[in-house]
Amino acid sequence: MSYAELQSSLQELHLDIFGAFHPTPLDQVPDGCKTLLLIGPYEPGFWDTFKVSPEFSDGLPDPLDRWSKRIITPWAIIRNATALFPSDGPPYAPFLDWARHSGRAWVSPVRMLVHDHAGLFVSYRAAIALPVEINLPPAGPNPCDSCDTRPCKSACPVNALANAYDVSACKSYLNGPNGRDCMETGCLVRRTCPAGRKYARLPEQSAFHMASFNPQ
Repeated sequence: MSYAELQSSLQELHLDIFGAFHPTPLDQVPDGCKTLLLIGPYEPGFWDTFKVSPEFSDGLPDPLDRWSKRIITPWAIIRNATALFPSDGPPYAPFLDWARHSGRAWVSPVRMLVHDHAGLFVSYRAAIALPVEINLPPAGPNPCDSCDTRPCKSACPVNALANAYDVSACKSYLNGPNGRDCMETGCLVRRTCPAGRKYARLPEQSAFHMASFNPQ
């Protein structure tokens, strides 16, 4: 079992390794975990794969969470690993702490996590607790360190991310006449991040997540 082999098999499912680390007892991972993998969407192709799934069209709640569990759980089981999901809880697994510990995600100037490949579009579908320690590639640099313009800081029309996240201001804007752009193509702040511009997340995928965040 190697990192490359695991990543290749995940990419066949349109998933990818978004970070990994060797945990310590302080990381709140399952007993026996020697390596923790963080799993995210592999683009292009993830959204098109999900759209043809039964979960997408069955009309039941939480289709993406249910798809993730159906696809990822058996992948983990055949590798004698444990799959953990952000929606499991309470108590909820500390995915944000794990993401930062992976060395591939950091707190951005607007306090959302930024990923070295997905930028502010980063999302985690699951974590995999492996019972073996595998060699890991070196972590990449924080993309914010080389971003001179910091467009994320001025992108929000109502400055909802200027200090602590102002959810009320954000949703009031989204529900107004000028909020359709964010609702239909994704949060302006996330879209301005240079680190995520090569990550092929489709506008309709962002619209799906926006509708989950702000049902109308």
